[in-house]
Amino acid sequence: MAVSMRDLDPAFQGAGQKAGIEIWRIENFRPVPVPKSSYGKFFTGDSYVILKTTALKSGALRHDIHYWLGKDTSQDEAGAAAVKTVELDAALGGRAVQYREVQGHETEKFLSYFKPCIIPQEGGVASGFKHVQEEEHKIRMFVCRGKHVVHVKEVPFARSSLNHDDIFILDTKSKIFQFNGSNSSIQERAKALEVVQYIKDTYHDGKCEVAAIEDGKLMADAETGEFWGFFGGFAPLPRKTASDEDRTVQSHTAKLLSVEKGQAKPVDADSLTRELLDTNKCYILDCGLEVFVWMGRNTSLDERKTASGAAEELIRGSDRPKSQIIRVIEGFETVVFKSKFESWPQTTNVAVTEDGRSKVAALLRRQGLNVKGLAKAAPAKEEPQPYIDCTGNLQVWRVNGQEKVLPASDQSKFYSGDCYIFQYSYPGEDKEEYLIGTWIGKQSVEDDRVSAVSLATKMVESMKFQATQACIHEGSEPIQFFSIFQSFIVFKGGLSDGYKNYIAEKEIPEGTYTEDGLALFRVQGSGPDNMQAIQVEAVASSLNSSYCYILHSGSTVFTWAGNLTSPDDHELVERQLDIIKPNLQSKPQKEGSESEQFWELLGGKSEYPSQKIAWEPEGDPHLFSCTFSKGNLKVTEIYNFSQDDLMTEDIFILDCHSDIFVWVGQQVDTKNKLQALTIGQKFLEHDFLLEKLSREAPIYIVMEGSEPPFFTRFFSWDSAKSSMHGNSFQRKLTIVKTGGTPTVDKPKRRTPVSYGGRSSSVPDRSQRSRSMSFSPERVRVRGRSPAFNALAAAFENPNARNLSTPPPVVKKLYPKSVTLDSAKKSAAIAALTASFEKQPPPARETIIPRSVKVSPPTPKTTPTPEPNSKENSMSSKLESLTIQEDAKEGEAEDEEGLPIYPYERLKITSTDPVSEIDVTKRETYLSSEEFKEKFGMKKDAFYKLPKWKQNKLKMALQLF
Repeated sequence: MAVSMRDLDPAFQGAGQKAGIEIWRIENFRPVPVPKSSYGKFFTGDSYVILKTTALKSGALRHDIHYWLGKDTSQDEAGAAAVKTVELDAALGGRAVQYREVQGHETEKFLSYFKPCIIPQEGGVASGFKHVQEEEHKIRMFVCRGKHVVHVKEVPFARSSLNHDDIFILDTKSKIFQFNGSNSSIQERAKALEVVQYIKDTYHDGKCEVAAIEDGKLMADAETGEFWGFFGGFAPLPRKTASDEDRTVQSHTAKLLSVEKGQAKPVDADSLTRELLDTNKCYILDCGLEVFVWMGRNTSLDERKTASGAAEELIRGSDRPKSQIIRVIEGFETVVFKSKFESWPQTTNVAVTEDGRSKVAALLRRQGLNVKGLAKAAPAKEEPQPYIDCTGNLQVWRVNGQEKVLPASDQSKFYSGDCYIFQYSYPGEDKEEYLIGTWIGKQSVEDDRVSAVSLATKMVESMKFQATQACIHEGSEPIQFFSIFQSFIVFKGGLSDGYKNYIAEKEIPEGTYTEDGLALFRVQGSGPDNMQAIQVEAVASSLNSSYCYILHSGSTVFTWAGNLTSPDDHELVERQLDIIKPNLQSKPQKEGSESEQFWELLGGKSEYPSQKIAWEPEGDPHLFSCTFSKGNLKVTEIYNFSQDDLMTEDIFILDCHSDIFVWVGQQVDTKNKLQALTIGQKFLEHDFLLEKLSREAPIYIVMEGSEPPFFTRFFSWDSAKSSMHGNSFQRKLTIVKTGGTPTVDKPKRRTPVSYGGRSSSVPDRSQRSRSMSFSPERVRVRGRSPAFNALAAAFENPNARNLSTPPPVVKKLYPKSVTLDSAKKSAAIAALTASFEKQPPPARETIIPRSVKVSPPTPKTTPTPEPNSKENSMSSKLESLTIQEDAKEGEAEDEEGLPIYPYERLKITSTDPVSEIDVTKRETYLSSEEFKEKFGMKKDAFYKLPKWKQNKLKMALQLF
């Protein structure tokens, strides 16, 4: 499509060059930029053009163009907005998706740009209206609809506007009321509270009271009585009557029409296929609620404008004001558009050039404007980060039938014919975090795969779903997995009974790795903390110029370095060689100068590739809400998502292309929690975004309140929100009423910089002897300081403690009532003091450095990890003594003005619960005497305990 200077409106010059939103209002049929301070403010008498530019991970810029039509805008202005949208698309290279937005019926994508809502104001530029702040506050009432984004509409301030199905907001001078219809959902009520917060901040400067009114609640409640007082007193509400706006547009079988000379003519076809669309024409696909305009790459700007006009006429003629017009360009069709066709090829041969974009760029360049954004940006090269603390404890089991057994050798050595379960614990914000996963070998049998997932799920369930679960397939391991294991080796064959029985039944030759046999390993990785050796077929075609290899047969060992490898790659080979063949001298081979013996072991020379294996890149994240029933999965995409979109009653999927996360809310029932992995597998199977998802992509099951940092990095995360209790509505009501998220007194999560490697207290792997680093008998306990080791030796029985789980931290290391051998005690204190001389501990934190790997004490109300041996009794005694000694300290006065309630009414299981309290701090409403009776200590002693210990005591007393 040719682009000329006359096609480019001066107002659009330089548009779409960087990520963000740009808005123009149509004034006298021309676009006029709207100041950023007025973004989100729309007038009912106007039409607008909105450009959303998104920077993709690939480096490209994606454009979505919307034109918004106020209910009172003129037909001429609406037509001008539609035409200018086509012109803007042409200026951007002709590949944007264009949406028609009608006031009150906007798409969810459009509303997501202006969260929590838009509330159009009366008037417009054509009438000369100028908004003036009224002196007297006018009482207004709004109806709110929507579970993920909220459609807000002002309704008459009258009882007749209310009904049982919707949520209403009554905005008065001193208080904002939210009326929750009895048939509305918890999620809708929670979302409506975001609108209440918006009104409070926008029209009341954040200074007014908020009240929630439940439909059917008796007048005995003061706020309920106050609400109904505005309507002259309580009276039953009438049934909701269906208005024109409430009637939904019925979807019908898609009809394809060809636009020729401004007229839309039906296309005669038995079924819809991609072959019906001609690149030289424009088409209309009428689906009822959605009306698509498809524009071929070879169509002119005038032809595209004409096709858009024909679609507008189609909607007007059939009286469908709610129908949405979506315009797509050939080669850049949306997933929804493609799904309307019975067959759509994965790739379409379309001559997509930069012609339009480059010509516009040239025009702007001659005018001295910056055109950097009109060219495709170079993809950002990022070193993948694990976003997980790598100083934790690792335990691995091999699956054998219905059992899990400890591996006989180093737990970082896996067999491709087996399945494995791993449990990794690492320091979280205020507690131990757990990652429990399954690794499924490519050659493993189905029974072992099912058993591995079942055993891992039971482990998670035994921990009360407070661990993150992962399902990982060989060859698709994520960076988190490799960083946890650091050194990882995969052998061919298997050791499980299931694998052995399978190859015996199929009469498959035994190919399990043996130390004396012939084996070839490809070495890969980014460094000592992320290196792998993968056994491949011992033939020349398995080589690759971009990798190094280890080849051994009996006592003969070769290392081979491809011409495209680096010195860092050569170092990794030496490290892996010390694991695979630690006592043999290797014969180095360089590509192009190999010995005859080397080729003989590989069965002779043959061609091999030189390009590195393409790993699945991380894509742009997409969030979906999920409904799973009777084996059927339905998803709804949440645009421009944030943490507030995660509702505790629901399950969500975060799709990052290379892996997916299934987030499960606290209030999801146990049955659905156990189906989380199935939901993730169904999502991969359906591939809703048609992005060619791998069926073997890693799946993470993330439980609310235990979100790992490699999940929260996709959000601006507030951990206090995920630790709140109650349903979504109760949580947001607390936030709206208190003016913010309740403080949880948690230390901030470690910065992602530290996730790439181990703590500074642990020496670099290169400084360790290889025999110590990789000894099969050595149990890995990383991140322990010398002071901690000295303390552990002084306090514990080495024969009773599980070496993979160090004893819990105690706040006071040596209570007076404990008698220790003076020599051991002195040595421990000396070591501890020496470790702190260089850097004193920060205030109000535990004395043990953060890099120390510890596990908090686990009373009956809290989950426990898989045990390997008996619990350390001395550590438990010290913990108990710590609490008793803290109880001797002075008592804090009750908070001034804070009401006191009996314990029976403050319990979360109370039959007569107290309302209007901070549900996250129920214990503060106990009297000093009852507090001491229940907790065994005074208040100030309780609040000096670590937060996780406070929460455990509160949970035991049903106050948390």
